[in-house]
Amino acid sequence: QVQLVESGGGLVQPGGSLRLSCAASGSIFSINVMGWYRQAPGKQRELVAGITSGSSTNYADSVKGRFTISRDNAKNTGYLQMTSLKPEDPAVYYCNADVVSDSSRRVFRYWGQGTQVTVSS
Repeated sequence: QVQLVESGGGLVQPGGSLRLSCAASGSIFSINVMGWYRQAPGKQRELVAGITSGSSTNYADSVKGRFTISRDNAKNTGYLQMTSLKPEDPAVYYCNADVVSDSSRRVFRYWGQGTQVTVSS
């Protein structure tokens, strides 16, 4: 079994910054793609950013130039650095990971529990 635990959410003023972390633990051989999604009240969950094991990245147009996704493969941890936060950024942010199982070498997708990001003055 694998667990993803997010941290780093909170309240920030417009224009401020936050850094989210997503730590994976458990039966992990390796992690393929890691991603960050967000879901605001009344809206569908949307992809914010993704990163491959080789550190290729992709971003939603709404966050390009403001958010940076990264990962530390040795720590099985992903990060989302968010800067210039806007009033439209508040949501619950979720991480996910495509994990290669240590026992079976099969790939499973796991989700974290989510962390709240609030932008308010």
